[in-house]
Amino acid sequence: MSTEKPPTQRRDFLRKTLAIVPAVTLTGGAATMALSNQGHAADAPAPEVPYEPRYFHPAEWAFIHAAVDRLIPSNEDGPGAVELGVPEFLDRQMEAPYGRGAFWYMRGPFKTDAEPTLGYQLRLTPRELYRAAIAAVDDWCRKTHGNTFAALDAPTRDAVLHQLETGKAELETVPANIFFSTLLANTKEGYFADPIYGGNKHMGSWKMIGFPGARADYMDWVGQYGKTYPLGPVSISGEKA
Repeated sequence: MSTEKPPTQRRDFLRKTLAIVPAVTLTGGAATMALSNQGHAADAPAPEVPYEPRYFHPAEWAFIHAAVDRLIPSNEDGPGAVELGVPEFLDRQMEAPYGRGAFWYMRGPFKTDAEPTLGYQLRLTPRELYRAAIAAVDDWCRKTHGNTFAALDAPTRDAVLHQLETGKAELETVPANIFFSTLLANTKEGYFADPIYGGNKHMGSWKMIGFPGARADYMDWVGQYGKTYPLGPVSISGEKA
């Protein structure tokens, strides 16, 4: 379904990434945050004010903004991760059950080189992973590029993220590729999750891909391939686009 023009290359990419987000991240991230939001979904929306992080320190907050801005940048196809509030989503996750690993098996043995099919194998909870990894990435960037990650230009940030993804950046405290995959998965969650979790402000990503959101009934349109869906998305809180 699409509310406007046919999908662009970027829209196709974002759609496809939804299918490869690790299940452990999806069930442990946005889904578990619902437990800490029960009873608030129907509250009237408060006036928008600049979000103040509760978990991330200023240097970490700068890193988060700089990183997610490069993972999903704003362009002619639609809004980027920063514009849609993904940093707020990540900060709120760190204070939720997901960030504390509340529903994870967190006993040994721990392995830093486990097969990806075995899932997350580190002794660190997600919030501990972020704290240790961001400090390690900034240290690595200072040694390699003379400045912290957030202070680098966009092409250099992209190069650093690629080195984290491939494991070529040697961090002292955590495996670079595991941190990158966690950050990328959480960024995509925040970009596409319901706005009650802090990201996807005003359902910007849903409008971009033509997703109807939490509408009670749109089954009449499921089989109408190629037709434009005439109604905008609705969030769990009742917000309409």
